Amino acid sequence: MPTSQRDGADARSLLVRLDRFSHLPEARALRDRVRDRLRVRPGDTVVDVGCGGGRATAELAAAGVRAVGVDLDPAMLDAARAAHPGTDFRHGDAYRLPLDDGSVHGYRAEKVYHSLDDPARALAEAHRVLAPGGRLVLLGQDWDAYMVDSDDPGTTRRIVAAYADTMPDPRAPRRQRALLAEAGFTDISVEGRVVVFTDADVVGMLVGFADTAARTGVIDGERARAWTREQRSRAGEDRLFVAVPFLLVGAVRP
Repeated sequence: MPTSQRDGADARSLLVRLDRFSHLPEARALRDRVRDRLRVRPGDTVVDVGCGGGRATAELAAAGVRAVGVDLDPAMLDAARAAHPGTDFRHGDAYRLPLDDGSVHGYRAEKVYHSLDDPARALAEAHRVLAPGGRLVLLGQDWDAYMVDSDDPGTTRRIVAAYADTMPDPRAPRRQRALLAEAGFTDISVEGRVVVFTDADVVGMLVGFADTAARTGVIDGERARAWTREQRSRAGEDRLFVAVPFLLVGAVRP
């Protein structure tokens, strides 16, 4: 989750999308893999940065971990506290975590770093709060590498790139291995997963991509509408295909 504040309507819309994604088997598998990579034990403290609706934080707490969810958005924190009472949720952001130096054994951030304009600063903060030997795992998608089947691949490339370019760091996972080394982390490793969507639930996202491309002048409105019509048609004919690459980047604080 991005760690910036947003208005109430935006927050509700994002929570709906995140909740829908979090129920997918692939999403659960990604969260499980992050937990495995953290290698924490019951009683260890883990911070979930940009916790959003709090599902991952609550899952860690249920496993006996002392989980702390942090988000800058009050609406996200309200939703997390309502959905997961008794779990520790705190106001803060990736640059200023409400935690003491060396106080956590694990640091996770899921779908956060593409929204940060200074990832090196966020990693320095992660280094500060992690105890020696503590583990960090970053999970995020590469927004510039979305795969969408279309009869017009040139327009598709322009639409995907236009949407990616609205973010501070859409290609964040590509840079994290180097940034972690520069931040003083060791034992850096990267693994990839691809989540595939073939049902109509993803059409709303694709419409948003096309609308953004038209609004920013990358393509004209008629081309955006034609591309959207094609994607809706594909959904109706069970020919839709969208693949999203996710990277898990892990490291150790020496």
